[in-house]
Amino acid sequence: MAFHFRPAVAGDAAECVRVRGLTRESAISEERLRKAGITVASWANDIERGDLPGFVCESGGRVVGCCFGAKSSGEVVVLALLPVHEEQGVGRQLLQMVIDRLRGFGHRRLFLGCSPDPACRSYGFYRRLGWRSTGAFDRNGDEVLELLFE
Repeated sequence: MAFHFRPAVAGDAAECVRVRGLTRESAISEERLRKAGITVASWANDIERGDLPGFVCESGGRVVGCCFGAKSSGEVVVLALLPVHEEQGVGRQLLQMVIDRLRGFGHRRLFLGCSPDPACRSYGFYRRLGWRSTGAFDRNGDEVLELLFE
């Protein structure tokens, strides 16, 4: 299967919301995102303004994965991938692209929220890539992991 990676544009927001709702373990529906104040329009505006730089992966002309980070804070806000494309390196590549972009903005520390349950895929995924627990938890009960640069 051929994958195409590219920087996200505002017009990708609806597809990213769709993918976010279809992930295997941490799916968040469009309705739940809306209740949290995240809409297709707000996501598109954040991309357009440059506040939420990110990348998408396409296959067969459709977005199958995305990853975004917050320019101001260095938080990796979301990494979402359709389950059929897991274990193919897509998530790892999307994450690395966002890491590189956020580092380019001068961040020496990146962080994200991750399930504290070792049975969840994300738990081992991030740790294998060098992310470490801060011992803190965010308001959603997710463990805060960080990636430090020298």
